[in-house]
Amino acid sequence: MTNPTETELDFVDEVAVFFADEGMPLISGRVIGWLLISDPPEQSAADLARVLEVSRSSISSSAKLLTPSGLVESVRKRGQRQEYLRIGADGWSRMLANRYAKTTAFRQIVERGLSVLGESSTGRRDRLENVAELYAFLEVELPAMWDRWGQWQASRRP
Repeated sequence: MTNPTETELDFVDEVAVFFADEGMPLISGRVIGWLLISDPPEQSAADLARVLEVSRSSISSSAKLLTPSGLVESVRKRGQRQEYLRIGADGWSRMLANRYAKTTAFRQIVERGLSVLGESSTGRRDRLENVAELYAFLEVELPAMWDRWGQWQASRRP
């Protein structure tokens, strides 16, 4: 594995800042950034720690944060006990699909909040009603969007 260039590390840091602005730890964003451009695509914890100049425990913590969403996956190479991390082939889609699959559940929670408030003051209800309306809209629109995404992907494949 070659050492990253300064320009590549700048890109990694730019990705990290983007995700940090979304509430993710900076190191996890750096892991995503490096996995997006690394060669080979599979990187061991030791490789990631060396390139990103962080501890292996930080890489382990990031892996625990990033793998449940489906964006990053852990793989093993035949005949090796070591685990490697990589961006899944459809990791971005899986991450977003997992997030959007929770739309109905959160709308239901918000609607329970509306029933808890009953006929409370309008200001209190308005906040929840806005969220409930947004999530009801997303429930209707997201399936069609995912269908269009699948069609778009299929049309671009030879």
